[in-house]
Amino acid sequence: MSSFEVTGGSSLKGDIIPQGAKNEALQVISAVLLTSEKVTISNIPDIRDVNKLIELLGNMGVTVEKVSEGTYTFRANNINLEYLHSPEFVRQAESLRGSIMIIGPILSRFGKAGIPRPGGDKIGRRRLDTHFIGFQNLGARFEFDAEANFYSVSAKKLKGTYMLLDEASVTGTANIIMAAVLAEGTTTIYNAACEPYIQQLCKMLSSMGARISGTGSNLLTIQGSESLGGCTHRMLPDMIEIGSFIGLAAMTRSEINIKNVGYEHLGIIPGVFQKLGIQMERRGEDLFIPKQESYEIETFIDGSILTIADAIWPGFTPDLLSIALVVAIQSKGTVLIHQKMFESRLFFVDKLIDMGAQIILCDPHRATVIGLNRKQPLRGIQMTSPDIRAGVALLIAALSAEGKSTIHNIEQIDRGYQNIDLRLNQIGAKIKRLS
Repeated sequence: MSSFEVTGGSSLKGDIIPQGAKNEALQVISAVLLTSEKVTISNIPDIRDVNKLIELLGNMGVTVEKVSEGTYTFRANNINLEYLHSPEFVRQAESLRGSIMIIGPILSRFGKAGIPRPGGDKIGRRRLDTHFIGFQNLGARFEFDAEANFYSVSAKKLKGTYMLLDEASVTGTANIIMAAVLAEGTTTIYNAACEPYIQQLCKMLSSMGARISGTGSNLLTIQGSESLGGCTHRMLPDMIEIGSFIGLAAMTRSEINIKNVGYEHLGIIPGVFQKLGIQMERRGEDLFIPKQESYEIETFIDGSILTIADAIWPGFTPDLLSIALVVAIQSKGTVLIHQKMFESRLFFVDKLIDMGAQIILCDPHRATVIGLNRKQPLRGIQMTSPDIRAGVALLIAALSAEGKSTIHNIEQIDRGYQNIDLRLNQIGAKIKRLS
């Protein structure tokens, strides 16, 4: 297990380039299984979860070639379906939440697929019902082996249909789309997720020959194709990392220029951080965050305390609530953070309270942050990263704190953030990686 030793209290300054979007990568890389032709994907982040998925595809028989930094070619013309029943596959898939994304394309192209219960962050219940109900709607047979903890789906030929998703799950929507593009007939998906990740997946599939309409809305119509071809696809910058850098700049009184942010795909994210009092300036394709000695949280029009809650797109992504919470610690004012989707994601606030933050954990879903307004700094402590997003929130807190902090279990952070220590050190941070 590795750790970060963080010396806080320094202001950062300089340019930083966001990595490719982790959540998009897990979808579009899985989509290469839909064709036997070559697919080239660029701006792939070099992070643990993505690398593990690429390794998994390679073990299944996908020919993978690294063309340059962040650019790979994939060709799935020799897939070994027997590998899906091997102990090695079970071991790999269990350790990766994103492994669920291979089921839709494998089922669609080969008529059967299976996977053990996937791993990932321990942030509360993360049910898979939407995925498998969608496959059943398309005519697949679903089985669950409780003893082996293994899910299986099979179908001689998927048939297009109308379906109303029980939740607007991003990964569920993506998996169903990938299953439907090779199904017979027309599939209509209502209450579909419409995040930029889904829009990018639809864009890539369309360039492969899929016929998808309604992209960007919650009503998708897919005309099934007999086969798909190869394509070239470039991934978006990671909006979660961009939001993390915005929060980092405010907490550490830093001047940071975030390069090539793809501003039109950020949705409500800049506006939410502006409500927390953070100034920012769009400069062409870049987002400039000036140094601020203080920032004040807005209230609602009637003067009541601001609430920041997660919601399906175009609402505020739950992956940035941890960052918003940390930013509020040194603000002037009070905010209620409402994490609706995951009941364990706010439990990391006990570490922040130990650092000196004024936070009331109301229940598993809500926390009230009373801003310190810079009247006292946070203090460095020893802590453990419970998941990807909380890990980076703790890193931001440590960089703003007085003294040294040690963050253990940083493998969680490495799952979602590429060389975060090296990149932040280049603009003035003091982070040491300890084995």
